Amino acid sequence: MTEESKKVDAGLFTSLKNLSATFIAIVHTRLDLLRTDLEEERLRLMSLLLMGFVSLFCLCVGVVFFAILIVVALWDTHRLAVLGSVAGIFLLAGAILCSLAIRTLKTMPRMFEASLAELSKDQKQLDHAEKQK
Repeated sequence: MTEESKKVDAGLFTSLKNLSATFIAIVHTRLDLLRTDLEEERLRLMSLLLMGFVSLFCLCVGVVFFAILIVVALWDTHRLAVLGSVAGIFLLAGAILCSLAIRTLKTMPRMFEASLAELSKDQKQLDHAEKQK
């Protein structure tokens, strides 16, 4: 082998080595971003569930005591009307809150949005690099 072909081979191996190192760094960065997204989503979900359960408990206890107060206050005169009204209010509030919860779930941001955006940018850069060749 001539000295010139040895330099070409060494340059090729160096390029492949650099390319593989860059590829490994990109994959590492994307996996780290994915891990961060998962942790953020987990923390957001845990705090949302905790706040939801505590608020539901407090609201339920408060509503039950308020309903009892109204029924006891009007027991002698209009007990059936009061019980029917309180039940109707509970059913209406439950239906409204259920529809709000469903709408909130539908409008939540997509999971892994940042990771997908970065992968899309990588794809565009690779496509652009291929077009330049």
